[in-house]
Amino acid sequence: MSRVVIGTRGSALARWQAGHVAGELRRADPRLEVEIRIIRTKGDRILDVPLAKVGGKGLFVKEIEEALLRREVDVAVHSVKDLPTEIPAGLTLAAITAREDARDALVSRRGALDDIPAGAVVGTSSLRRRCQLLALRPDLAVRDLRGNVDTRLRKLDEGLYDAVLLAAAGLSRLGHADRATEILDPDRMIPAVGQGALGIETRDGEEGLVAALHHQPTALAVRAERALLERLGGGCQVPVAAHALLSGDSLAMRALVGHPSGAPVFRAEREGLAGEPEALGRKAAAELLDQGADRILDEVYGS
Repeated sequence: MSRVVIGTRGSALARWQAGHVAGELRRADPRLEVEIRIIRTKGDRILDVPLAKVGGKGLFVKEIEEALLRREVDVAVHSVKDLPTEIPAGLTLAAITAREDARDALVSRRGALDDIPAGAVVGTSSLRRRCQLLALRPDLAVRDLRGNVDTRLRKLDEGLYDAVLLAAAGLSRLGHADRATEILDPDRMIPAVGQGALGIETRDGEEGLVAALHHQPTALAVRAERALLERLGGGCQVPVAAHALLSGDSLAMRALVGHPSGAPVFRAEREGLAGEPEALGRKAAAELLDQGADRILDEVYGS
């Protein structure tokens, strides 16, 4: 194939991600012609409702996957954290790119997290971030915040929030790394499943289009994280966190399910063989369920 069409969302971050993939494809094959096509998703259209209340999985991917199945695009580029664990029939997650910083970043007008005064307003659209933030600082006021990275930073600068929580990788990719007032390590705030990595979908049998972009160490970690999410029955808008790290022949994972109010919070830490990432994820999920995490998930899914 001498021409490849990449489907992506239209946000600045999504366009950057698609452009990055396009550049890597051209690097692998300088003769390749690459086009980027913008596709608007349900999550992009509904901006006045908290993500957790919009409902359904695949808020930011479904329309792109449908275009892929209709052969309107050849490759779909997603943030892995937005990608449901169930891939539609006829499609495959063909490549997972090398992970950038998986951590969350605080951008604040009041300094680091411990310096923010009681009652300060912190913006996030993520139940995962909300529950962990309130577990750390129950004295803060967490308010919903939708929009792309630039919109969230603008609302912070306008004084509507005292601080916002964002993915460190997103800030870096858009040239805003210097805005972070604190990078929150996973021992304080566990990232979202797949955070910092890009997932590239193709039609079945066309995986070779993006084989050069696949990063196996990242893929092993992400496979463990996604197996945990699948076992918990979760999508990207639930208070579930998981972060796996590869070290030699072993994988270490820390995971969490937390109530959006900040309590209770259930945690699990597991190690396993690098060659069996799904087994590690399922074991960590079982540990969380044994603690009672299913009660939180049932409440979130039913609300």
